[in-house]
Amino acid sequence: MSTLPPFFILDGERVVATESTRGPWSRHHQHGGPPAALLARAMEGLAGEGTALARLTFDFLRPVPIAPLALRAEVTRAGAKVLRLQAALVALDGTPCVQASAVALRTTPALPEALGDLEPAPSPPEASAPFEFPFFVDPVGYHSAVEVRIARGTWGKGPVAAWMRPRVPLVAGEVPSPLQRLLVAADSASGLAVVLDHTRYTFVNADLTVAVHRPLEGEWVCLDAATVAEAHGIGLTRARLWDGHGPLGVSLQTCLVERRPG
Repeated sequence: MSTLPPFFILDGERVVATESTRGPWSRHHQHGGPPAALLARAMEGLAGEGTALARLTFDFLRPVPIAPLALRAEVTRAGAKVLRLQAALVALDGTPCVQASAVALRTTPALPEALGDLEPAPSPPEASAPFEFPFFVDPVGYHSAVEVRIARGTWGKGPVAAWMRPRVPLVAGEVPSPLQRLLVAADSASGLAVVLDHTRYTFVNADLTVAVHRPLEGEWVCLDAATVAEAHGIGLTRARLWDGHGPLGVSLQTCLVERRPG
């Protein structure tokens, strides 16, 4: 059992971020995964039974502080088959930090079985090598609140397939949904498929889009990720998402490359 705190604690209408959310770029700011999962939680609550969030996009407007935050969510269009939702994580001074939108589709029996993707799966978690992100400075943070195992590739040398699962709850006292567990991990794809020397460059994603065609099964999600970085400083990380039963979706991040000072 982990002794680390959950990513968030509810305090009335506010959510309080803990040190488990801490990202690699500043000890005062969060990694993108926990806020994305928190926004998905809010939108799942509005979507209701008989629907599934199939596409979610998160725009990281500014660094998310490790502090109390306000959470807002609403349905923007409630069709009979397709719902559109949006949510925001807001600092207490009213400044939006992350904005999210989602498409929820009605689920109903339509086919006798799943069709399509027959690509070979990555090695399972139990056959994969334990790994910890090396570019975090503080001993406690997101990197210590998740477990990572590399199934294929070598970190720092291009494409990597890695299994991930959270060691702590998303919200204190709650069991996270399959989508929330997936989103805690999905923003890590650009930190797995690294093509730059992290001591000389930062590689920060401005957004995250995740599209899924079925729910995650089990604790582990595999990010089969690859990154390109152009000379003009724009990069792109894409990942296939897997669980132990096969592929379940994709993710995409647009990234900004910058030299570290000095």
